[in-house]
Amino acid sequence: MNLRLPLLLAALLLFSTAQSQRSRRAEPLLPTPSAERLAVGKMHALLEDAAWTAGLDLRCVGPTVMSGRVVDLSVNPDNTAEFLVAYATGGLWHTTDHGTSFSSLYDHETTLFIGAIAVDWKKQTIWVGTGEVNSSRSSYAGVGMMVSRDWGAHWTHAGLSDSHHIGRVILADDGAIYVAALGPLYSENEKGAQRGVFKSEDEGKSWKRILDGSEAGRPIAGAVDLIVDDSRPGHMVAALWDRSRKAWSFTENGAGSGAFETTDGGQSWTHLTTPELGFPDSPGIGRMGLAHHAGENRLYVIVDNQNEKPEDPEENTKKPALKAPTFRNMSVAEFAKIDTTDLSEFLSENGFPKEATAENLFSRVAEGALKPDVLADYLSDANADMFNPPIIGAEVYQWDSSGAWSRTHEEDLDEVCYSYCYYFGLISVDPSNANRLIIGGVPLLESTDSGANWSSVAQDNVHVDHHHIWIDPADPSHMINGNDGGINVTFDGGAHWTSCNAPAVGQFYAVAVDNAEPYRIYGGLQDNGTWRGPSTYSESPRWHQTGRYPYSRLNGGDGMQIEVDTRNNETVYTGSQFGWYNRSNRKTGDRASIHPKHDLGETPLRWNWQTPIHLSRHHQDILYMASNKVHRSLDQGDSFETMSNDLTRGTIQGNVSFRLTHLLARKPIAVWPVGCWV
Repeated sequence: MNLRLPLLLAALLLFSTAQSQRSRRAEPLLPTPSAERLAVGKMHALLEDAAWTAGLDLRCVGPTVMSGRVVDLSVNPDNTAEFLVAYATGGLWHTTDHGTSFSSLYDHETTLFIGAIAVDWKKQTIWVGTGEVNSSRSSYAGVGMMVSRDWGAHWTHAGLSDSHHIGRVILADDGAIYVAALGPLYSENEKGAQRGVFKSEDEGKSWKRILDGSEAGRPIAGAVDLIVDDSRPGHMVAALWDRSRKAWSFTENGAGSGAFETTDGGQSWTHLTTPELGFPDSPGIGRMGLAHHAGENRLYVIVDNQNEKPEDPEENTKKPALKAPTFRNMSVAEFAKIDTTDLSEFLSENGFPKEATAENLFSRVAEGALKPDVLADYLSDANADMFNPPIIGAEVYQWDSSGAWSRTHEEDLDEVCYSYCYYFGLISVDPSNANRLIIGGVPLLESTDSGANWSSVAQDNVHVDHHHIWIDPADPSHMINGNDGGINVTFDGGAHWTSCNAPAVGQFYAVAVDNAEPYRIYGGLQDNGTWRGPSTYSESPRWHQTGRYPYSRLNGGDGMQIEVDTRNNETVYTGSQFGWYNRSNRKTGDRASIHPKHDLGETPLRWNWQTPIHLSRHHQDILYMASNKVHRSLDQGDSFETMSNDLTRGTIQGNVSFRLTHLLARKPIAVWPVGCWV
C-alpha cells in the first residue's frame, strides 16, 4: 500500500487543527506556542515524504555569485583557516580552507533560522541560538537553543523555545552558558515570553533568567547583545532593547532599552546608560551593540538614537528651499506668499502632472478645492523616507575611567544606518589595539583613534549591510566580514577582500521562468537584486576561469516579484521595495520606471514592502499591480487605471507602509531560505 497519501492527510490535518485552534483565540493574537512550532519539524518530514517530488534528483542551479545574510561566525582559535558561518535563513556552514569551500552542518532541523552561535572547539560542541535579532521584514522566529555534541551529525533541542530571536550565545570559561534572548518580534513585552539574559549551569538542561530590566521597575525588554568578561569573573555587560513591530508600525525604541553591568555574575545589575552619566535620553534609545577590550577594560557602544536631530543653525540663515515637508500643515495664507518661480521649479523637479501648474494650484488652494498638504502627500515615498530620517541615528559612545559616557565623534554618522538601525548593531574592537574600532551598518567603517574619525574599510567587491566582523587577535590585518551578500575575507587590513560565497543560501522573495529554449530562471533576492540564468546550468566554480557567470543581474535593491513577457522572453518586469518596478528589455536596452501614482488631492497610495504584480497570460500588454488598491495598465506599465477602492482593513496610522493582503489570484511566493533549485 502506498503510505504517502495517508501521511499527507495526517500532516494536513495536524496543520489545519493547529490553525483552527489559533483562529478561535481571543485578541490580541499572541505568538504561536512553542509546542506548535516545535511540531512543525515532524510535519515537514511527513509532507516531504508524501510530496510528488519525493525521490527526484535535485541539482543546484545557483546563483552563488552572491550569498545570503550572515548573522554570526566562530573561528577556531588554534587554526584560523577553520570557521563556522551562521546565516539568517540559510543554516550553518563549515570551512577548513579560509572560506574556499563549505559544508553544511545544519540541513534537517526544525528551523534553519539562526541568530547566534557559540563553539567549544576542543569538545567539538556547537550551540545554535535560533531566530535572528535584526528585526527586519525577513527576520524569522526560531525555536530556542539547539546543541550538537558530535560536530553537527546530530542535534538536540536545548530549551528557551519561547525566546524567538537570540542575539548572542557565550560559553564562559567556568562552564556556564549565557544567552541574550530578544523575544517575539510582533508582540508586546509580556512576562510570559523568554526575553532577557539567561544562564545555564547544567549544559542547557535548565535556564535561569538573570536580567530583563524589570528588576529596577523598568519596562520588560529583550536582550540583543551581551559581553561576558572572563578576565574578571562575574563581570558582564548586557544591552536590552525595548521594541515592538507591527505590520503598520515599528516602535524601535523605548524606556526599557539600555546597557546594564553586573560584577557578581548577574545577582545585581547597574543601569549604565542614563542621561546623568552622559548617555542620550533613554526613551529615545533603540538597538545597541557592545564591544569590550578586556586588557584596557574599555567599553564601547554603538546606539540607535531615535531622538530628533537638532536643527542646524546655519540652515536657518539660508533661504528655505521648497521641499515636500514644507507644505505639511501649511496655511492657505502661507501658501499664497510662495514665490511663483520657486513653486514652478518645485513642481517641475518633482515630476508633478503637467496640469499642476503654479497658477492652477494657487487658484485651487485659494478656492478651498485643495489644501497645501496635498503637495507633500503627492511625493510621499516610503522608500525615500528610509534614507532621509529626522532622527540622530547611529552614534558611538565610550565608557571612560571616570564612570561617564562620551560620544567618540563630533561629526554625525548619518549614512551608517539611516532610519533602519534596527537592522544593525555591529561594533568590534581590535583585541590587540583598544583604539582600533570597526562598526557596520550600510558601510563598513574603521577608526584608529578610538572612534574620533572614521573611514571605509570595504572595497568594491564587498557587499553592503554588515552584521559581523572578526579580527584575528594574532594578526589584526586578517579579518572576516559577514554581510547581506555573504562572507568576505581580508589579509591586508581591508585593502583587498576575497568573496567566499559558495553556499547557495540567498533569500528569494520570488522565482519565475520564461519560455525560451532552454528556459531561463529568474529570482528576486533580499538585498541582492533580481537575477536571470539558464535552467541548464549546474552550479560550479568554472566561471572563475572563463569570467562569464551564467547569471546576470537585471535590477538592484531588494529583488521582488518578476513577470516575463513570453512573446519575446526579453521584456521583463522587475522591482524593488515599496512598489518601484521597472520594465526592461535586455536585447534592445529599453528601460522604463513603473510606479502608479494617486491623483493630486487624493489620499496617497500605500505600498507593501513586497508589491504584488501580475502580467496577463491572455494579453501581455496588460499588467496588474496592487498597492492598497488594484491598478491595471493596458500599455505595459506606461499608464495605469485604478480598478478598486481601498481594500485594506482600515487606516491605522503607523510609521511603515500598511500590509497589503494578497489581492491577486496568484499569490506571491514565500521567502525561500536556500538557493534556487530544480
